[in-house]
Amino acid sequence: MRIRLVVTDLDGTLLRDDLSVSPRTRAALDGVRKAGVRVVPVTARQPIGVRHIAEDAGFEDWAICSNGSLGVHLGTGEQLWETHLAVQAQQALVKALVTAVPGVLCASVRDGGDKFVAQEGYSSIATYDDHKRDVTTMGNHPVADVLAEPSLKLILRHPEIGAEDLRLRLDELGLGGFSVTSSGAPFLEVMSEGITKAWGVARLCSLLGIEPREVMAFGDALNDVEMLTWAGRGVAVANAHPGTRAVADEVTASNMDDGVAQALELLVEQQGH
Repeated sequence: MRIRLVVTDLDGTLLRDDLSVSPRTRAALDGVRKAGVRVVPVTARQPIGVRHIAEDAGFEDWAICSNGSLGVHLGTGEQLWETHLAVQAQQALVKALVTAVPGVLCASVRDGGDKFVAQEGYSSIATYDDHKRDVTTMGNHPVADVLAEPSLKLILRHPEIGAEDLRLRLDELGLGGFSVTSSGAPFLEVMSEGITKAWGVARLCSLLGIEPREVMAFGDALNDVEMLTWAGRGVAVANAHPGTRAVADEVTASNMDDGVAQALELLVEQQGH
């Protein structure tokens, strides 16, 4: 079965550690597009963070953002879907987690990914690289205001507890009504129940008439696991989390060694272009 769609994570996968697109990677992306294969970024980033690198990568098609919660066209701005975590679910989650783990801070991503509403104190422990946005634009809001409107993605963070440990504490609470994952950043990312990168890719493929076996997916972090499992050909980069490598059909070189480019070059050769 020929590959018709390539979906790729960005940070830690397609991008080098300095967030650049290498010349080899750009050439490989152009090569698969020339061969008639669509390329779509699938990322925890919001559109504002994808547009920063879209020109370097040649992305002009659809993008799946916010871990699957948002499908948007990078050229026209058209939205295919926007799925939110309900107010009641996020309020219950934060109330229970803060009781169990005092000091947890949260932030709500809204309005197609353009608006970032951070709790008081959040911006003081955040950096630009965390969310690909200026920390001075995040605001300084009471937690009630952060949770008062539905979120494309809800961020949970503790100034002293890492994301994996915080996830364990959250799992111990046995709560439901949401999906939670981690992109390798120092915080947890919470979406509406059932929302993952795989969900977003599946929805896009249903609109494009593409089957799972016609999809090649690349990733490195735990939020890529479902996508690599769902795709007909799931590829982890060498620097991927062990859990991500474990579910991949194959492992390519690291992001710093142009692993995605190497796999795409081979794909074009295998498909006879």
